[in-house]
Amino acid sequence: MVEKVIPIRLDEGRGLTPSIPGQLVTPNALTKDTRGRPLRDLRISVTDRCNFRCTYCMPKEIFDKNYPYLSHNELLSFEEITRLTTIFASLGVEKIRLTGGEPLLRKNLEVLIEMLAKIRTTTDQALDLTLTTNGSILRKKAVALKAAGLQRLTISLDGLNDEIFKKMNDVDFPVTDVLDGIAAAQEAGFTNLKVNMVVKKGTNDQEIIGMAKHFKGSGVTLRFIEFMDVGSSNGWDMSQVLPSQEVANRINAIFPIEPIEANYPGEVAQRWRYVDGSGEIGFISSVTQTFCHECTRARISTDGQLYLCLFANEGFDFKTLLRSGRSDLEIANAIMSTWSGRNDHYSEIRGSNTVATSIRKVEMSYIGG
Repeated sequence: MVEKVIPIRLDEGRGLTPSIPGQLVTPNALTKDTRGRPLRDLRISVTDRCNFRCTYCMPKEIFDKNYPYLSHNELLSFEEITRLTTIFASLGVEKIRLTGGEPLLRKNLEVLIEMLAKIRTTTDQALDLTLTTNGSILRKKAVALKAAGLQRLTISLDGLNDEIFKKMNDVDFPVTDVLDGIAAAQEAGFTNLKVNMVVKKGTNDQEIIGMAKHFKGSGVTLRFIEFMDVGSSNGWDMSQVLPSQEVANRINAIFPIEPIEANYPGEVAQRWRYVDGSGEIGFISSVTQTFCHECTRARISTDGQLYLCLFANEGFDFKTLLRSGRSDLEIANAIMSTWSGRNDHYSEIRGSNTVATSIRKVEMSYIGG
């Protein structure tokens, strides 16, 4: 009988033990990994639960009502997340993205956002504080999120056709409610909204032009994401990947577009704009056009494991350090030591003989996308 349960983590919460150097140094923003990449972005998963069952992330046949989600005491508390974020900020991190699962399912999340909004970077600036959501309860939360200090929002939406969208989220959730959540965010004062569409060839690629048409001129930046082999439960197959270049070609044939420069080094999405000046779109192409060489992102899982790559199969247990009485200085040095040894570049070696397809990777619902 085939084993059904695929754990969201591979180490049962016992990640690698971070190394604390014998000689501690003052935290600084100069640490680079073995490929010369600095640490600038941190993605924090605040819950492993979600009310959608998207086939590319949390398929229903795996994440059913009997799935063993993390208990409350396994999660990092708001105080622990804030402490860890403050330490990361002292090391040069400038951007924080809250993810899940569905982060808005974490009770009183606006309290955490208010705490994080007070943290300053090494240049005494506020953190670039953003959040990714499926938009399902955004109507209820938008005003509180804005008031708490959240700066930006990204909403996941994989199509406008209700039948296709419901097939993708697999819980019969209607498109209109997500669109209403986007409207609520705009009403609350969010001006830099992004909508992410995961394109799965043969499933929702017929929605590309409709999505482009809907958000063109709306002030919302639509971004197309190649279907990725994140985790071990989504049944990824290269034949289901529609290259971003083909997506761009389809759009350009209807609505002419042209490439524009990145906002900052290491930006994930390739930026394009409509020639008629009606807005911007983006393409995230980690399968066909990898960006490992300039990746500046680290990820903290729901229970405090530090992962150095979205496609990692093991993390470093920083929750234990946080709860063991270690000082901020010791934890900062442990982070610098961990990052300096980083050599992750999975997307660059995907498909090569050195990457066995049987390698288990951590689930996206555990460390965020």
